[in-house]
Amino acid sequence: MSDKLLNIEELNESSRDRILKELQNRGSDRFLPKYEDTVKAIIQDVRENGDEALFRYTKQFDRWDIDPSNIRVTEEEIKEATESLDSDFIAVMRESADNIRSFHEKQKKNTWIDVQDNGSILGQRVIPLEITGVYVPGGKAAYPSSVLMNIIPAKTAGVGRIVMCTPAGADGKVNPGTLAAASIAGADEIYKVGGAQAIAAMAYGTSSIPKVCKITGPGNIYVALAKKFCFGDVSIDSVAGPSEILVLCDDSADPGFVAADLLSQAEHDEMAAAVLVTTSKRVAEGVMECIEGFLNKLDRREIIESSLRNYGHIYLSPSLDDAIDAVNAWAPEHLEIQTVDPFETMSRIKNAGAVFLGPWSSEPLGDYWAGPNHILPTGGTARFFSPLSTDDFIKRSSIIYYSEKALKCAHEKIELFAEKEGLSAHANSIRVRFEDTGDDKR
Repeated sequence: MSDKLLNIEELNESSRDRILKELQNRGSDRFLPKYEDTVKAIIQDVRENGDEALFRYTKQFDRWDIDPSNIRVTEEEIKEATESLDSDFIAVMRESADNIRSFHEKQKKNTWIDVQDNGSILGQRVIPLEITGVYVPGGKAAYPSSVLMNIIPAKTAGVGRIVMCTPAGADGKVNPGTLAAASIAGADEIYKVGGAQAIAAMAYGTSSIPKVCKITGPGNIYVALAKKFCFGDVSIDSVAGPSEILVLCDDSADPGFVAADLLSQAEHDEMAAAVLVTTSKRVAEGVMECIEGFLNKLDRREIIESSLRNYGHIYLSPSLDDAIDAVNAWAPEHLEIQTVDPFETMSRIKNAGAVFLGPWSSEPLGDYWAGPNHILPTGGTARFFSPLSTDDFIKRSSIIYYSEKALKCAHEKIELFAEKEGLSAHANSIRVRFEDTGDDKR
């Protein structure tokens, strides 16, 4: 690559395939054996030794003297944290929480029953998970918005008990924004533990931390691997990869808007991907110029520059059709559509985590305010995964009732099906109900 952070490249089949591999492979080296062995050892230790191992790792990694008396955040600590924050910020978080709650209320599923004339009753019972866990990173990676996005869907779905784990500093204190957001969202219990040991504690339970049904929330390599290894014993949301944004636009787009939106994701970390696909050379060149201008004003310039050099791209597409085909192949986490008719363009998009339409729907709108969840599938997994929702915090049970009359109409067909599969006991289970065995054998 030249000295420029970004170059304009031609979008063709070769470049499309190259970016697809790049998006999918980012961070694949995070799962190296040296990390895996360490995480597996921590999980096994916590699983076997409970609190003793949990406290030992917390003292080792977070360097504070944790014990059963101070592991749980108190109401006084939550009050103190909330009062330490700017009142305007608290008000904004509350309003954001209202927007998130309102959106997720519309996702709720209901139990249903279907009664047939033949005497059968079929249905589905929707049951919230009993207890879920939320992991929240600490230190510089504390994002209150993610606290809201993880807890509110669970609360809205009807989860009875929400447990949150987040690391404390060497002084035993938790980030005040994290605590305030957890209180606003409705966390029931907050524990001052982090890392793979916190995931193991929630997955298997200790004397201090209850075993949960599902764990959601982001984290570092140790947390991500711990979730991966505990999956099966506990449900998880996903093993998320680095963030990404793709902006799809034509000549109607404002280069300054597009540049600002690309930078909004590039500042996450050095592995974040920011990609522009446009049919307009004017927009492509304008975006390059605006990016250089914006960088002089931004705090995280070094991170942004590294991100753009590693995973930033500007593609000039021969047509909007070709651009849309590329988007569907890439299945981006965040997709902004800034075209003359963004709604028509959206109707042709099959794969994207969240879609932002028009020049006034910048990606941070989804991060903080609009209401849809910002926990999204990454690395092309939007081809088959969806954003976090209330569906992630429920389970469904099928309901089946047949009267004698209803089963009599179907029993021979069921018996035939079972016999064709070689399962004679299955067939007999149905057949015995219609054999003339006499009242004494009923």
